[in-house]
Amino acid sequence: MIAHRKNAGFSMIEVLITIVILMIGLLGLAGLQTKALTAQMEAYQRSQALILLKDMVDRISANRKNAASYVTELNPAASCPAAGATVASVDLNEWCNALLGAAEVQDTAKVGAMIGARGCITQTVAPASGVPSQYLVAVAWQGLNSTAIPAITCGQNQYGNEALRRVVALPVTIADLL
Repeated sequence: MIAHRKNAGFSMIEVLITIVILMIGLLGLAGLQTKALTAQMEAYQRSQALILLKDMVDRISANRKNAASYVTELNPAASCPAAGATVASVDLNEWCNALLGAAEVQDTAKVGAMIGARGCITQTVAPASGVPSQYLVAVAWQGLNSTAIPAITCGQNQYGNEALRRVVALPVTIADLL
């Protein structure tokens, strides 16, 4: 007669294989968490850039007579223009401070904006008889992952790797003022 042995539990090899499979799954989860945090930071920076972009577009639209006074390229890391006596100079100073992240301060550091934010306002169509003037307002910043290189030149060659440069832009059309 053949004696049948009962399975009394898991063998050590089965336990080790289970642990290895579990560790591979946990490592994958950790990588997924890292990607999610990076994507969240990219989304935050893009939303901040869009808020600042729309703010300047609204400022130019509100001061249409002096739209040409806004043409500039701001590099807040170097310095912000002083607020002068004109509405445009005050607007540019406030926009520059917003690009620095002045809306959110932690201790004394301004942390409410994008990495290396820059603002650019260029005139794309000069005013002529019957032709409205047109301006392009752009915000550039440094992203965390490489993507396609933007065609808009705002902030070009300022972030080391051009594939890290992000840009959002809106055109502003100013009709002839009578």
